[in-house]
Amino acid sequence: MATKRFMTLPRHILEGERLHPEATGELSSILLQLGLAAKLISLEVNKAGLVDILGFTGSSNQSGDEVKKLDIYAHETLIKAMDHGGHFCVMASEEEGDIIHIPANHKIGKYVLLFDPLDGSSNIDANVSIGTIFSIYKRVSEGTGPGTLDDCLQSGYNQVAAGYVVYGSSTILVYTAGHGVHGFTLDPAFGEFLLSHDDIKIPKHGRIYSINEGNYFSWDKGLKDYIKYLQATQFEGKPYQARYIGSMVADVHRTLLYGGIFMYPGDKRNAKGKLRLVYECNPMSFIIEEAGGRATDGMQRILEKKPEGLHERTPIYVGSVEDVLLVEKFLREAEE
Repeated sequence: MATKRFMTLPRHILEGERLHPEATGELSSILLQLGLAAKLISLEVNKAGLVDILGFTGSSNQSGDEVKKLDIYAHETLIKAMDHGGHFCVMASEEEGDIIHIPANHKIGKYVLLFDPLDGSSNIDANVSIGTIFSIYKRVSEGTGPGTLDDCLQSGYNQVAAGYVVYGSSTILVYTAGHGVHGFTLDPAFGEFLLSHDDIKIPKHGRIYSINEGNYFSWDKGLKDYIKYLQATQFEGKPYQARYIGSMVADVHRTLLYGGIFMYPGDKRNAKGKLRLVYECNPMSFIIEEAGGRATDGMQRILEKKPEGLHERTPIYVGSVEDVLLVEKFLREAEE
């Protein structure tokens, strides 16, 4: 295998494929195309302040969020990059109300692509880190024709690959195909993703907790008690630290690297929270679990939840195993 310093994303994917003689190469091709789409989106994000791409379009998406111009660019870029390769039977995006069919003149494949084209887009105008999240499944519908809604509404444990891209001080792509979690940083000098984080393992316990404490008075008692406990306790002789960016992809990326916990609970106003099970929570949970972490809704493993709709929301507690187990303990005790 090539040295880590010169390990590009394409080479890493292809060398990983050689470890599985039964592989057809289709999944490798999909990941390479997603890498290309990420480069195009990254380029546009990095020049957003120089062109007419900031601001709102004047419409709202299916989740009720105001749509920004860069959301639409990312959404359309992913569709154009992925709909013609012959690998997918159907796709779905957080920006679309219904499933996205493969054009009639293109080959139909056996895979399903679900994606949030630009997570954290409310932060675009403030130049805060945002990202793309994607999730890949195999179809469950019979035949070789167009895919169906059922193909998109699978439990998260059926994912064959998932990943995200963070557009921040650098552009980083992190993915798993079920055999470890690997991160690649885009080198702007020659436009290629280079391996920068090999076989990522999340610490068993961390010092950082990430949650929007502005919603404190809308939380259930168990979560309030947990936050009070953290504020009154030390980890390895130091106080716990609150860090909240407001872009799930950026908050979870930090949690993956440093350990700790990211939380977006339900509350009195939104019983199921804000984050989407299909587009955000399932892929991020798959990645965290593959890195040795834990992801639940407070009571149930996220990857075991069966989606009932494309835009279904769920509470989520994700991060280091010991931190997630502890918040679950507080939540259970408050229910007793």
